[in-house]
Amino acid sequence: MSDGLRLMAVHAHPDDESSKGAATTARYAAEGHDVLVVSCTGGERGDVLNPRLQGDPEIERDLPEVRRREMAAAQAILGVQHTWLGFVDSGLPEGDPLPPLPAGCFALEPLEVTTEALVRVIREFRPHVMTTYDENGGYPHPDHIMCHNVSIAAFRAAGDPSAYPHAGEPWQPLKLYYDRGFSRAKFTAFHEALIAKGLESPYAEWLENWGDRPEGRITTRVPCSDYFGKREQALLAHATQVDPDGNFFRISKAMQATVWPTEDFDLALSYVPLADAEDDLFAGLGSQQESDALATTGARQLVVDDVREREVA
Repeated sequence: MSDGLRLMAVHAHPDDESSKGAATTARYAAEGHDVLVVSCTGGERGDVLNPRLQGDPEIERDLPEVRRREMAAAQAILGVQHTWLGFVDSGLPEGDPLPPLPAGCFALEPLEVTTEALVRVIREFRPHVMTTYDENGGYPHPDHIMCHNVSIAAFRAAGDPSAYPHAGEPWQPLKLYYDRGFSRAKFTAFHEALIAKGLESPYAEWLENWGDRPEGRITTRVPCSDYFGKREQALLAHATQVDPDGNFFRISKAMQATVWPTEDFDLALSYVPLADAEDDLFAGLGSQQESDALATTGARQLVVDDVREREVA
C-alpha cells in the first residue's frame, strides 16, 4: 500500500465501476492513493447490450469469462485494484408479475453472509472511505439494492470487535458516500448544452421519463474532468455491456468538462463532520496516520448518519 489514504468503491457488477464514479477513482489512484473496486457479483446473468457482439458464439458460450477479461481491462485503464466478492448475479427480472429470482443469487443470500464477506475485504484493505449506492440501488436492480444493504451493514460492523471475529482485525472506515452520477440536473444541463449548439440531444426522452423519481442529495462534488477520457475508455472496455454508438458517448468529453466537470456524491455515514462545499472524498480526514488512528480506536461517534435518519423518517 502507498502512504496515501485508501478508497473502496463497492459495486454490484463488473462495468458498474466504469459507469459510476470512474473518473473519481482514476483521479485518486493517479494521485497516489490506494483505490480498490469490489465487484459483488460476476455479472453472469447480464445481457449482451452491444449490437455488434450479439450472437457471437464465444460470448454466448462463456459470458462470465468474457466479463472477467473485460473487468481486467477496465481495471488497468483506471489504475485501480480490484477484487471479486464472489456472489452470483441475480439477473434483472422482467414481466408482470415479476418472476422469482434464481436460487443462490446474490440478492437472495442472507445478509449476514454477504456482510461477513465484505467485512473481510474491508479489514484486509483498510479503507478510510467507501462509496456505494443509495437505498434504491441507483436504479431498482435487486443486486444494486443488495449492494447498498451489504455496504451499510459491513461499514457498521467492520470496526466492531464482536462482529464477525474470525473475519480479521477490526477496522472502521470513516466515511461512506452514495454515488450520485445520474441526476435530473446533470442530464438537463447536458440536454440544454447540446440543444444550444444545434445538436441532437438523446436526453429529452430520459428527462420525459424521469417522472416523480426523487432527486438524490449531493453533498460532495469531486473535480475530475481530466479523467473523463479514462472513464470512457474503461466503459468501452466492457464491450459486451455498452453500445459504442449509444447515448453514453453522445456528448463529448470536452463538453462534459465544460458543462459538468465533477462526479457527485452524497455523504451518508461519517465519523468526521461534512465540510462546506466539499470537493474531496477525503475531506476532514487529515493525514493517513491520523485517519488510521481514528479507524482503529473505539472512541468514535458517527456525526453524519443519513441512513438512520431515512430509516426513522
